[in-house]
Amino acid sequence: MESVLTVEGLYGGYLYRKPVIRNISFAVGKGEMVGLVGLNGAGKSTTIKHILGLMTPEQGEIRVNGTTLEENPEGYRRSLAFVPESPELYEELTIREHLELTARVYGLDRGEFAARSEELLKLFRMTEKAGSFSRHLSKGMRQKVMLMNAFLIQAPLYIIDEPFLGLDPLGIRSLLELMAAFKAKGCSFLISSHILSTIEKYCDRYVVLDRGETAARGTLAEIRAQAGLPGDAGLDDVFFRLAGSGEGGGL
Repeated sequence: MESVLTVEGLYGGYLYRKPVIRNISFAVGKGEMVGLVGLNGAGKSTTIKHILGLMTPEQGEIRVNGTTLEENPEGYRRSLAFVPESPELYEELTIREHLELTARVYGLDRGEFAARSEELLKLFRMTEKAGSFSRHLSKGMRQKVMLMNAFLIQAPLYIIDEPFLGLDPLGIRSLLELMAAFKAKGCSFLISSHILSTIEKYCDRYVVLDRGETAARGTLAEIRAQAGLPGDAGLDDVFFRLAGSGEGGGL
């Protein structure tokens, strides 16, 4: 399978020679959805920050669409879209102006922008709010704006941190439908979430982190076997065995 994201032997953290994550390796294939799971402090956010280029690896390599950030900064960044756990918006801009700004940055023509933005506004039931300033929105609505901006550009790789946090049931359903549709088009996803019962239904493979190391990786059947659990065990059971009990090991 063609890889959109490859992480090889990644070591890194906030202090030099004191890595928070150690020897992290995994890949996300084209049209694949991979779940990044772990307890708080397991290294999920640190791993994501390295992929985004917000932190520099002490050791290892990260490639998006075959290139590193150092080789092609613009191409690397244009190949991914990121939705953070906490919405970050400009209070002086309306929802539609946020979308227009994203379209300009990524070079969408007016026709593409008009069609995509209206479709997203309708999907997330935000059409009537399009002229509202972000400071007047609830947290859930602000999260929807972040999601609409990310999906407006139709990037090869989506990195989404806690995608369901703050969304109402209809918002969650809209997001899941949108991710499934983009996945069918060949887009790839790396999703960090604690809602294991939901991502179990949608992810192709998983990376389980425990105390900064890889406790398991692979399909549900593969990580189930790595955890020593029977064939009917769900992702919740696997996660508890690998991380919750403190018995998870590295690969």
